[in-house]
Amino acid sequence: MRPHPCTLFALALLLAVATACVPPSAAAPPRRTAALNYDCAGNGYGNGNRYDDVLDLRGTPTAALPGHEKDNNPINVFADRGAWHAYALPAADAPGGYGGFTGPLYIAQEYPWWLSTSFSRIRLSEDGRALDLAGGGPPRFTSRPGSLAQAYDLGGGLRLTLELRYATHRTALVAAVVRNTGRIPRTLGAGWAGSLLRPAAAPMRQAPSLAVAPRGVAVDFAKVRAADDFLADGTERFEVRHRDPVRTTVSGDGDSYRTELAAPFTLAPGAARSLDWTESYTFTEAERTAEAGEVGRVLAAPARTVRAADARWRGYVEGVTAGVPAGRRRLAVKALETLVTNWRSAAGRLAHDGITPSLSYKWFAGGFWAWDTWKQAVGTARFDTGLAEAQIRSVLDHQIRPGSTTRPQDAGMIPDTVFYNDPQRGGTNWNERNSKPPLGAWSVWQVYERSGNKDFLREVYPKLAAYQEWWYRNRDHDHNGLAEYGATVDPANGSPGEQRLAAAWESGMDNAPRFDAAPGTSVVPNRDGSGQMIGYSLTQESVDLNAYLAVDQEHLGRIAAELGKRAVADGWRAKSAATGRAVRERMYDPATGWFYDTALGSGTRLTDRGRGIEGVIPLWSGVATRAQAAAVRERLLEPSEFATAMPLPTVSRSSPYFAARQYWRGPVWLDQAYFAITGMRRYGFGRDADALAVRLTERAAGLVGNGPIMENYDPLSGAALSSPNFSWSAALLLPLIGSAGR
Repeated sequence: MRPHPCTLFALALLLAVATACVPPSAAAPPRRTAALNYDCAGNGYGNGNRYDDVLDLRGTPTAALPGHEKDNNPINVFADRGAWHAYALPAADAPGGYGGFTGPLYIAQEYPWWLSTSFSRIRLSEDGRALDLAGGGPPRFTSRPGSLAQAYDLGGGLRLTLELRYATHRTALVAAVVRNTGRIPRTLGAGWAGSLLRPAAAPMRQAPSLAVAPRGVAVDFAKVRAADDFLADGTERFEVRHRDPVRTTVSGDGDSYRTELAAPFTLAPGAARSLDWTESYTFTEAERTAEAGEVGRVLAAPARTVRAADARWRGYVEGVTAGVPAGRRRLAVKALETLVTNWRSAAGRLAHDGITPSLSYKWFAGGFWAWDTWKQAVGTARFDTGLAEAQIRSVLDHQIRPGSTTRPQDAGMIPDTVFYNDPQRGGTNWNERNSKPPLGAWSVWQVYERSGNKDFLREVYPKLAAYQEWWYRNRDHDHNGLAEYGATVDPANGSPGEQRLAAAWESGMDNAPRFDAAPGTSVVPNRDGSGQMIGYSLTQESVDLNAYLAVDQEHLGRIAAELGKRAVADGWRAKSAATGRAVRERMYDPATGWFYDTALGSGTRLTDRGRGIEGVIPLWSGVATRAQAAAVRERLLEPSEFATAMPLPTVSRSSPYFAARQYWRGPVWLDQAYFAITGMRRYGFGRDADALAVRLTERAAGLVGNGPIMENYDPLSGAALSSPNFSWSAALLLPLIGSAGR
């Protein structure tokens, strides 16, 4: 294969790699630099910039509080290893940020804030005169899988490159290389500067404070418990540590600092000098102590960190692009970067690593949702089965156990969402007032097919079985084998209105018309055999819920069989068959060719509420007959129904309740599109399914360009709507595009 030509930026990085081969300068010996071994051979990870800038990660914040609209942060960021701080590249038109990486964006336990526009900006000087980083021309900023990179031409034969990678779950490594490509020796000084971007309002404004640290600078955080805005325990710290001896001073107002290299250095012609540093964000004293040792090891051998990071990311990229058509591989890598940036390592009440819905949205940055996790793990398993297993554990950790002192009636239930703080620690985002749709066994099986880890099956099987039992004990009001969404016995569910709201949340389709369209939905109490209240059910049996239950029962049967529990497996298969039979016999309406929720008690199909995307779940789950699937296909391909400009809205365009931009009342959600397209493929409508998948990805604003993957989109225009860099959209794009366009 003919090699791809390298860009000038790649050449600059190759020069940095060669530092180990240059002769020593008079003042400082050369060091092997921690720079990317960039591949210009035409295949493999580098491949001539093939996956550079799949996301636009350039920007400069103007305030500590991210975002200006709907709590969305307009600057896309990069994180790795489950770190709780993230970075972007400088904006080209903001030279004040040159020499550093935008940010960091740190998570105050549950909420993201900008610490600085660029906290660690390197500056070079000669004979006491500061050198212009753009003196030789515009700098080049590039994001690539696993790293951020900058290249500067200072003029006069001086070059500077910066690369940022994550060394651990708490620490980023910045490798800086200064090279003299001129003909005369150069004696240079180096320094760093930065300032705090303080929150505007108290008590958050007073939270961060600068302090001199060994070989660098630190930001300590005061204790602040502003439950819906900023949470810190007074033990958090952000710390910069340099490899070389430095001197640091903090300004009198405490808002800025300067760090200077202890001694100047001389570069002979052709020589280079590395100036490496780390940036760590820790929550507790114990974390800080442990991380100090890690930082020491990283700075002692930065090239080892670089090699490990690049090898890991090569594996990631290979995992998500395997089987993906060439024209969609950049999109697959964008999905990968989205998931990894939203990865959070264990912290606070989160006992295992998991993936948050979106670091770019205030309310989605510090917790794990059960429904999201089931879907995210399916995508994550394509590049890291260990992380996929960890995120499943992250929600199973908080499953209600038998003998619970707070909600014993809910043994087996998996809470909707868990966060860094539970309610006892003042957290307001933790939610046990409802669960989420049951896709755990399906998710576990998808991960197992890639990992082959039977020990994981043994670990989670009893928990998944208990979850199934909870649904039928607490959410099947009339015990007819069809379950309902509902609400738990919880202080937050103290009124019928709150109970109905929690039940809608339990569906995951919060404001879908099927929950509030005339004549409306109410709730009924559920009691056990002794008459004790154990929860509430909506007065409707939901088609998606029962199709999901059938899928999970099928996969519990597969898991049981794999574990040698053959009789138990037969029982699960029989249960799945019965549930599927009830769905196709009671919830399909031949007159309209669609599946609907049914009224509790009477079994009346609630057709007057219009067709919703939930009606495709019986195809995805395989419980529909072929004739039913063919009728549903017709609706999916009809422009006045679901074949909108960007296809597969959550509510049919023909519905009187259709609203193109109102969350679950019309926007396109990529998870539901995945269920619809996969369901069509299952019943042999592959050509139609692939055409919809191609149209879906091409019409979604920015999706095949360098825009973020969104939570949802306008079905009439494809315009981006809620929550950029959304994890479940990214996760299910991976299998969705795997065969599209072949």
